[in-house]
This record gives sequence, C-alpha cells and structure tokens, in this order.
Amino acid sequence: MQSVKDILKKFNPLEDRYVSREFQAFGVHLTKKLQDERRKSLYIKLSKTIPRPVLEEALRYVIDSNARNKAALFMWKLKKLNAFSSPKVLKVPKVHKE
Repeated sequence: MQSVKDILKKFNPLEDRYVSREFQAFGVHLTKKLQDERRKSLYIKLSKTIPRPVLEEALRYVIDSNARNKAALFMWKLKKLNAFSSPKVLKVPKVHKE
C-alpha cells in the first residue's frame, strides 16, 4: 500500500481530479487493479463506506484468480463477505387508535 506522501508526489492536478483524500486514492487503486475505469466513483464510494480489510480481502481474491470480469468477481466476493449487510433495525409495532 502506498503512503499519502507517495500518492501526493505522483499527483497531477490536471489528470487526477478524484484524489484529495486517502479513501479516494484507494478507490482509484481499486479501479486500476480491477481494470474498470467506468465505475471509478463506485469504487471510491465503496472505499469510503466499507471497512478496508474487507475490500483488501476481496481484492486479493480477485487478483489471485484468472477471471475475465474482475469487477463482477470483486462485487460477488464483497457480497459473500457480507460487506453490504446493514445493521439490524428494531421494528416498533404500530399502535392502532380506536
């Protein structure tokens, strides 16, 4: 993983419009590794909302495979790791007024 100092050395403000925070740099890193430039904003959002160890585990799984569609395999692995599960919300029963 690159440090912030290394990222800023390579930063070109004319080309790298998306990188101003660390999670954005990781989202761009995911985009390049998965070879999916069209969904750069999705990977930036995922790197902001999903814990880093989960993303790294899914990325290692994809890199070790010989998949044709790395992005689809990455999303499948995130689903298997329950990365998209939301916390359980307690439902309050409605009270009917008579």
